[in-house]
Amino acid sequence: MGLRPPRPVGMAELRTDRLTLRRWRDRDLEPWAAMNADPEVREHLGDPLTREQSDASVARFEADFDRRGYGWWAVEVRDTGGFVGFAGLDEVEDGMPFTGVEIGWRLARSSWGRGYATEAALAVLAHGFGALELPEVLAVTTATNLRSQAVMRRIGMSRDTEADFDDPTVPEGPLRPNVLYRVARGPGSGSLPV
Repeated sequence: MGLRPPRPVGMAELRTDRLTLRRWRDRDLEPWAAMNADPEVREHLGDPLTREQSDASVARFEADFDRRGYGWWAVEVRDTGGFVGFAGLDEVEDGMPFTGVEIGWRLARSSWGRGYATEAALAVLAHGFGALELPEVLAVTTATNLRSQAVMRRIGMSRDTEADFDDPTVPEGPLRPNVLYRVARGPGSGSLPV
């Protein structure tokens, strides 16, 4: 695919105690494709992706960074340099019953249960409220995705039960009912909610 090397144009590399959130590299494509082919990782997302679909998603992520300066970062463990998934911010898709910027994450199954999703999401949220000065960040998942909802609560988000909805882009079935979580920027520039 030939991704360009990471560069600081329009975005920051985010670091936590254990993780680095950075632009995508060619070496990420294979483990990303393996994640997207894993039925357990895709349980709340739909059918597994082909390698071509997975590679195309990374091309879109990079184009979004170039266009608007934020998007989905590749997440790696700092101690090992190993790719474990993605986390970031994205504009809510057209056709949804709300607008705004949403936070999200997806990790390889081997990385579940280590607190990486919460750690990465907190870094993304701080970047969204600080550098991007977003007034609010949203999160969406299927009603059955209790693990992601737990992360949403851990990073200070609250469920907006009046805004729960059936995703118009998903056919009838268990993935169609979705929940919406929200968090507003706290007092002071760049602060997390209080």
